Amino acid sequence: MRRDPTIHLAGPGRGAAMKSWRYIALHTLAAAVFIFALQRFLLHASLESSLLWALVLGGCAAGLAYSQSNR
Repeated sequence: MRRDPTIHLAGPGRGAAMKSWRYIALHTLAAAVFIFALQRFLLHASLESSLLWALVLGGCAAGLAYSQSNR
């Protein structure tokens, strides 16, 4: 009887890595949407400015979430 090779390749730590990347993506998306909505609708900024701020601060949020997930 042979074992299934995919079980060996997955390893025990793969589930934690998937949760980590999912957390980082959700953190990035939530921050970008929040900043876009804040800029666009509350501060009445232009679309280009709102998208730029959402992209920049979403990237910062991704970096922060990545550093926190590696603690």
